[in-house]
Amino acid sequence: MKAFGFLSFGHYDLSGSGRIPGAKENLKNALEIAVGADELGVNGAYFRVHHFAPQHSAPMPLLSAIAARTSGIEVGTGVIDIR
Repeated sequence: MKAFGFLSFGHYDLSGSGRIPGAKENLKNALEIAVGADELGVNGAYFRVHHFAPQHSAPMPLLSAIAARTSGIEVGTGVIDIR
Protein backbone atom coordinates (compact mmCIF):
# COMPACT_ATOMS: atom_id res chain seq x y z
CA MET A 1 0.00 0.00 0.00
CA LYS A 2 1.49 3.33 -1.06
CA ALA A 3 -0.98 5.73 0.52
CA PHE A 4 -3.35 5.55 3.45
CA GLY A 5 -5.37 8.42 4.86
CA PHE A 6 -8.50 9.20 6.81
CA LEU A 7 -11.54 11.42 6.36
CA SER A 8 -13.11 12.97 9.44
CA PHE A 9 -16.90 12.80 9.70
CA GLY A 10 -18.88 14.71 12.29
CA HIS A 11 -18.40 15.22 15.98
CA TYR A 12 -16.92 12.81 18.46
CA ASP A 13 -17.83 12.04 22.03
CA LEU A 14 -14.50 10.57 23.10
CA SER A 15 -15.44 10.63 26.78
CA GLY A 16 -18.61 8.55 26.39
CA SER A 17 -20.63 11.20 28.22
CA GLY A 18 -23.17 11.71 25.43
CA ARG A 19 -22.30 15.37 24.94
CA ILE A 20 -20.91 17.01 21.81
CA PRO A 21 -17.52 18.59 22.51
CA GLY A 22 -17.09 22.32 22.04
CA ALA A 23 -15.00 23.89 19.30
CA LYS A 24 -11.79 24.11 21.36
CA GLU A 25 -11.94 20.49 22.48
CA ASN A 26 -12.94 19.17 19.07
CA LEU A 27 -10.15 21.03 17.27
CA LYS A 28 -7.63 19.86 19.88
CA ASN A 29 -8.80 16.26 19.40
CA ALA A 30 -8.55 16.55 15.61
CA LEU A 31 -5.00 17.90 15.89
CA GLU A 32 -3.97 15.11 18.27
CA ILE A 33 -5.48 12.45 16.00
CA ALA A 34 -3.62 13.85 12.97
CA VAL A 35 -0.32 14.03 14.86
CA GLY A 36 -0.76 10.43 16.02
CA ALA A 37 -1.68 9.33 12.50
CA ASP A 38 1.48 11.00 11.15
CA GLU A 39 3.58 9.16 13.74
CA LEU A 40 2.01 5.87 12.56
CA GLY A 41 2.87 6.63 8.92
CA VAL A 42 -0.57 7.64 7.66
CA ASN A 43 -0.21 9.77 4.50
CA GLY A 44 -3.37 11.89 4.54
CA ALA A 45 -5.75 13.68 6.88
CA TYR A 46 -8.88 15.21 5.33
CA PHE A 47 -11.60 17.03 7.21
CA ARG A 48 -15.22 17.62 6.31
CA VAL A 49 -16.36 21.21 6.64
CA HIS A 50 -19.46 21.80 8.78
CA HIS A 51 -20.47 25.38 7.98
CA PHE A 52 -23.16 25.63 10.64
CA ALA A 53 -21.30 23.87 13.46
CA PRO A 54 -18.67 25.79 15.42
CA GLN A 55 -16.57 22.65 15.86
CA HIS A 56 -15.54 22.47 12.19
CA SER A 57 -16.81 25.60 10.48
CA ALA A 58 -13.38 26.91 9.40
CA PRO A 59 -10.99 24.15 8.31
CA MET A 60 -8.00 26.24 7.23
CA PRO A 61 -6.73 27.11 10.75
CA LEU A 62 -7.00 23.43 11.72
CA LEU A 63 -5.23 22.30 8.56
CA SER A 64 -2.50 24.89 9.17
CA ALA A 65 -1.99 23.69 12.74
CA ILE A 66 -1.77 20.08 11.56
CA ALA A 67 0.73 21.00 8.83
CA ALA A 68 2.86 22.84 11.42
CA ARG A 69 2.90 19.87 13.84
CA THR A 70 3.44 17.03 11.34
CA SER A 71 6.09 16.18 8.78
CA GLY A 72 4.78 13.56 6.37
CA ILE A 73 1.02 13.88 6.23
CA GLU A 74 -1.01 15.58 3.51
CA VAL A 75 -3.92 17.67 4.77
CA GLY A 76 -7.02 18.91 3.00
CA THR A 77 -10.76 19.14 2.95
CA GLY A 78 -12.60 15.99 1.98
CA VAL A 79 -16.07 17.44 1.61
CA ILE A 80 -17.16 21.05 1.58
CA ASP A 81 -20.85 20.95 2.37
CA ILE A 82 -22.51 24.12 1.10
CA ARG A 83 -26.19 23.99 1.98
